[in-house]
Amino acid sequence: MPELPEVETIRRELEKDVVGRKIKSVETVGRKSIKRQTPAEFVSGLEGVKITGVSRRGKYLLLALDSGQVLVVHLGMSGQLRRAVPKDEVAKHTHVTVTFTQGGQLRFVDPRTFGEMFLATPDEIGSQIEELSTLGVDPVEAPMSWVDFGHLLRSRNTTLKSFLTDQSMIAGIGNIYADEILFDSGLRFDRETGSLTTQEIRRLYRSLVEILHEAIKYGGSTLSDGQYVDLFGKAGDYQSHHQVYDRENQPCRRCRRTDISKVKVAGRSTYYCEVCQV
Repeated sequence: MPELPEVETIRRELEKDVVGRKIKSVETVGRKSIKRQTPAEFVSGLEGVKITGVSRRGKYLLLALDSGQVLVVHLGMSGQLRRAVPKDEVAKHTHVTVTFTQGGQLRFVDPRTFGEMFLATPDEIGSQIEELSTLGVDPVEAPMSWVDFGHLLRSRNTTLKSFLTDQSMIAGIGNIYADEILFDSGLRFDRETGSLTTQEIRRLYRSLVEILHEAIKYGGSTLSDGQYVDLFGKAGDYQSHHQVYDRENQPCRRCRRTDISKVKVAGRSTYYCEVCQV
């Protein structure tokens, strides 16, 4: 699933490429990606309006429209937003095509159909749509002090990985970056939040911020399935910098004394070094 760095990469590209463009027409295929309103309502709410800005909340993209509504995009497990021109071959699993009056298109491609697009008002986003209104702190959009991070950390008695991937605590982090952050900070995934020393809290927060910004710099991570690409079809490159994620049985790049381990926790894979993380 695209996480904060991948979604932020796309947000920055959308900001440069589609802000100021007017939507001429919208085509939807079925209802697999339009779930919260009818396709007709979705189309009529978009045609003839202009995109005025692009922001992000956690893993959600928010495209502000001059109608006062917001086009919300969630990529789910395999969703892609792709810029195209009408003559380009339409990829399989293209569920929504937005055509601009100035030329060019924005296509939503989603093989596994866990993603979605919908229209909402700012008030609905802020208070009525639970997935958005209950999101926690965004460590890239709204950085906090390590002291405030420590208070947040100790407000929930759980394991470190559960805390990092809890969207109501920290918005945007998933399996990949939780594992990378924990390795970088030298902490095990199953450590309890209340067990950390002041020094470990500072170290964890520093790793969290640095890993996310570094991943954004490299355009996010494209895994072996190749499902994540940016707006122009380019793969990310941060996967070549992964220290633990998807590196089971490969030597730890820090200690060189053991191989990276993989365990299943709550049905999800967790990668870590038994020597470097305590």
